[in-house]
Amino acid sequence: MKNTLELEAEIPGWYIKPTLVLGCGNVLMGDDGFGPAVIEELEKNYCVPEEVCILNVGTSAREIIFPMVVDESRVEKVIIVDAVDMADRGYKPGDVFEISIDDIPMVKVDDFSMHQVPSSNLLKELRERRKVKVIVLACQIKSIPELVTQGLSDPVRGAVSRMCELVSEHWM
Repeated sequence: MKNTLELEAEIPGWYIKPTLVLGCGNVLMGDDGFGPAVIEELEKNYCVPEEVCILNVGTSAREIIFPMVVDESRVEKVIIVDAVDMADRGYKPGDVFEISIDDIPMVKVDDFSMHQVPSSNLLKELRERRKVKVIVLACQIKSIPELVTQGLSDPVRGAVSRMCELVSEHWM
């Protein structure tokens, strides 16, 4: 039988730290790789506080969020970083901004994204059932290609450092 310390050693860091930052997106689809690019920049050039866990979750955010909804975790705040298309609301490529869970666009090229109803509903449940503060930070895309294309457009690449600053303001 395992003791408490052994059991805690098996629990992933993202499950026990108070603040969790998730970089969402598909690096094979151009600007959709924004969230992972932000996590990479944070890992390389920022001093991440001990109580913060940053993860490049790619297109697997649901696998991280679902256990927090159905089980007790120590997470108090989740910061989602993702690329969106909200040009119809006046945002220009490379703009960074905070949006409400309720305003997350429901259309995106990838079937496994924060933009699909199951994922946004999980965030709502996390907020309402577990009383976790959920912050969604977004970058306006220039475009998402129809074919596999690695690399961010110039305006979105230029927004990575601005988003890192915004994330670091929110993790405190």
